[in-house]
Amino acid sequence: MPDFIYLASQSPRRAQLLGQLGVRHELLLADADEDAESLEAVLPNEAPATYVQRVTALKLDAAVARLQRRDLADAPVLCADTTVAIGRTILGKPEDAADAARMLRMLSGATHRVLTAVALQHGAQRHAALSVSRVRFANITDAQIARYAESGEPLGKAGAYAIQGAAAAFIEHISGSYSGIMGLPMFETAGLLRNAGFNT
Repeated sequence: MPDFIYLASQSPRRAQLLGQLGVRHELLLADADEDAESLEAVLPNEAPATYVQRVTALKLDAAVARLQRRDLADAPVLCADTTVAIGRTILGKPEDAADAARMLRMLSGATHRVLTAVALQHGAQRHAALSVSRVRFANITDAQIARYAESGEPLGKAGAYAIQGAAAAFIEHISGSYSGIMGLPMFETAGLLRNAGFNT
């Protein structure tokens, strides 16, 4: 068993969380000609849990193919994807500040779900898990929404917010996995790593 894994994610939060588990990792990022965004397209009437697990599996397929194509040292590959949902409505990454403000207005005063799917593959063995947390936002004023949307922090974040950032001031209550809301559920990830033979 190798003493490291590949992390197929550009997220510095996921790299930080993985480091907390004491597992050495190397980044396995997409090539410039890979269309990673197309993998995140939502299918008609797709349920949020189905969506996030499907996208994670597709990202892992692409990462495993990337590993083989680059002829790198063999090691497990870890992939994750996070989505935010209100009911069956999926809130992905905002296109711009105006789109972020639209999402934040939807989240204001409401409870939403944060779903993070994580998957690990080594050879033919694939293990997967799903973390579902609930987050309640306080009522946010239009001025607060505008300030946060214009800060740039919502861009690149599912649901247009980062719980470890300034948006923490909006959150009344969470139920579930704080690390899962950040983008990599520690409990589930540790379980996958143990299944693959790592001591966590």
